[in-house]
Amino acid sequence: MLLRNLDHKSAKLRTTPQHRGAEGTAVPKTAPLLTELPKIVSLFSGAGGLDLGFRQQGFVIPLAIDFSAAAIQTHQRNFKDTHGVVADLVKLGPAGVLDHVTLTIPRGERIGIIGGPPCQGFSRGNPNSRSDDPRNELPSLYIQIVRSLRKHYTVDFVVFENVLGMKDKKHLPTFHALLADLKGLQFDVTENELCSLEFGVPQNRRRIILTAMRNGLNCELPPPKKRKGPATVKDAIAGLPEPVFFSRGLSPSEFPVHPNHWTMKPKSKRFTNPVAITGGRSFRRLSWDKPSPTIAFGHREIHVHPEGLRRLSIYEAMILQGFPKSFVLEGNLSEQVAQISNAVPPPLATSIAAAVKTALTKISV
Repeated sequence: MLLRNLDHKSAKLRTTPQHRGAEGTAVPKTAPLLTELPKIVSLFSGAGGLDLGFRQQGFVIPLAIDFSAAAIQTHQRNFKDTHGVVADLVKLGPAGVLDHVTLTIPRGERIGIIGGPPCQGFSRGNPNSRSDDPRNELPSLYIQIVRSLRKHYTVDFVVFENVLGMKDKKHLPTFHALLADLKGLQFDVTENELCSLEFGVPQNRRRIILTAMRNGLNCELPPPKKRKGPATVKDAIAGLPEPVFFSRGLSPSEFPVHPNHWTMKPKSKRFTNPVAITGGRSFRRLSWDKPSPTIAFGHREIHVHPEGLRRLSIYEAMILQGFPKSFVLEGNLSEQVAQISNAVPPPLATSIAAAVKTALTKISV
């Protein structure tokens, strides 16, 4: 794949206004500040919900890596200046990640590493969740990659996102090891439990966010700023036309409103009697006047539209996740379901990125 030319200028300084001292010499009011933000390496990037928040705050994202070819296809469509790599990070390993990073970012530069390893092994929604699930080793792999990149780059910060279940008793050793490893790598770690509803997203989605800032920066990380936005399902998706039902040979150009406004054909008899749709994992019906429950769908578990006659469209789920209309998911219907389920809501990601940016841009040199 041809890589685009990327701007790799060294960090610049902003000189603050000066005033004259007693002897007439120029005295800076404050020390100069770093103004160029570190470049982002996105691991387990998925469609790019977390990346979108960082891009909206002015961060450049030279590299994104994910196992899903459809997710990387989505990423390349929406992040045209980012080099997307389809790879299993377990097989790629720290050395393989380093190879890809050095192709896009010169060694020695300042970088930030962001990502949320697959959470199914920790999820409370997984009735078969086990402490020995192989996916639970991914946080350790994440740390190994950070450790490897620190030998060749100045890693200013690390952002790690995952489900609350990671702190459940059976998974607590993994969580404590993650914290200890970040601190052992000389990062100041801030732990936040954030709900998307408080950041302008009409969804009760609670996640753990670890933000680790390099010790030597001596910076103060502010809490992510809460945002206003739609608070109910009605605020977000009322008034949209009916979506297209899945069938083979469909073209997104024929869909109303948006290329992702399609959904599964309602085959269950329950859809002929909406009153009978009362809940359960497979038939969780949304309420117009409440926020959506977590947008995280398993096999054929897409939430039911408030009218009870069909399931949500992918586009409706994207809106409930806070994605802008300009964002488009690639892949087949099942691949799009996976992408929207795994994504970090962009408004929440924007607040996380803004907090990191505030901390970095207040650093004196």
